[in-house]
Amino acid sequence: MKVELGIPATRETDIPSRDAVKFYQVGSYAVGNRLADVIDRSIQSDPHRFNSLTSGHRACQGCGEALGARYALDTAMDASDGDLVAVNATGCLEVFSTPYPESAWTVPWLHSLFGNAPAVATGVAAAMRAKGKETRVVAQGGDGGTVDIGMGCLSGMFERNDDVLYICYDNEAYMNTGVQRSGATPPTARTATTQPVGPKPGNVFGQGKDMARIAMAHEIPYVATATVADLRDLEYKVRKAMEFHGARYIHVLVPCPLGWGTPSNETIKLARLATQTGFFPVFEAEAGEVTSVQKIRRPAPIEEYLKTQRRFAHLFKPERDEETLARLQAICDRNIRRYGLIEEDMLDEDVLERVLSAPTDPEGRYASIRQAAAQTKRAKAESAAQSAPTEKLPDESFSTVMRPELARDGLLMADASQGRSHTTAGSGTAEDRPLSERRMDEDDVVLAEVEVVPSVEEEQK
Repeated sequence: MKVELGIPATRETDIPSRDAVKFYQVGSYAVGNRLADVIDRSIQSDPHRFNSLTSGHRACQGCGEALGARYALDTAMDASDGDLVAVNATGCLEVFSTPYPESAWTVPWLHSLFGNAPAVATGVAAAMRAKGKETRVVAQGGDGGTVDIGMGCLSGMFERNDDVLYICYDNEAYMNTGVQRSGATPPTARTATTQPVGPKPGNVFGQGKDMARIAMAHEIPYVATATVADLRDLEYKVRKAMEFHGARYIHVLVPCPLGWGTPSNETIKLARLATQTGFFPVFEAEAGEVTSVQKIRRPAPIEEYLKTQRRFAHLFKPERDEETLARLQAICDRNIRRYGLIEEDMLDEDVLERVLSAPTDPEGRYASIRQAAAQTKRAKAESAAQSAPTEKLPDESFSTVMRPELARDGLLMADASQGRSHTTAGSGTAEDRPLSERRMDEDDVVLAEVEVVPSVEEEQK
């Protein structure tokens, strides 16, 4: 039976400051910040902000991670009245902000190993409680230290519901060590460790992890996704996360000009396109349930997001890979339908039909699993067929229950006429009649001596 899939009715994320600020011709909040009341202005518009990540760091021009970290930490510092400790995993953010003996951080800051930032942050939070302090703790890392190397520690932090806000700055690869593939690298994206040439270069479909949904599966108090393209949304979610106690997780998309092969002045544009195409859904969830999403005004085609990135250039040159582009578009359409990123009545009929008909498994994860299971089943069947006896008496069956006393004496009951062996506990025949028509007579069988190889214990005796 075919199940009709529709777009669920979801609430748009309500950001109070956004309602008081209008879009101007420049398409940003720059003018609105100066005209709005102080309470409605962004943290970054305040000249007296904490400036947690200050000038002097070594980030690349247009680095999305540097923007995301400053936005997030300044908001967390404001929400905690400056009583905060940051724990940083190894990665780009740690390397470009703290070249020994310098540091661009103006907050209490600790550097952990690549994969144990959640565990270190848990220890810091426990130490603060033991000292009777209410100091808040924020842990942060890139996608490599979060989705791959540090996933075990992070899952443990979620399971224990430790009072830590963990922020992942996702640039979709190990950028600091040379742009190697991570568990957050999207399908078909080229990295230093993916297939460079051939019919299907780049990262394969069906791999990787959706870390925000994994966090939701732990049913922790708060999970959210965000991008550096929407400062208001990111600040709102960090501030809201600081209102909770227990484990919280925010996944922030931060484009990397170096690793993505894009102009440094298009970081914000790319982050916005990732949202507007549906490739990176922006939402928030509480206790494992999605509570609100960032709605899309009009979905942009996925190729608008891909074509300016050098890591996807092979999809357009020397000729367009229509099949792969269609699969990537299906991922976007599935996300739009899954999270209700746009209302049905806001879509054109052709786009609505495409979204509603998008496959539930566009990456082919389950198809590959079913194919592997079918191959295993087929191989077992072929193996069983090859090991089956080639000769079989018509209309007869044999029971081969062995009598231990006969085995010890080296005696077996053998069928005199057919050469079949069986025990007196079984059944056999020396005639061509079926077993159901007669009973075995003593004359039908003879005793045959069989050489039995003694065991090691018997030889020792």
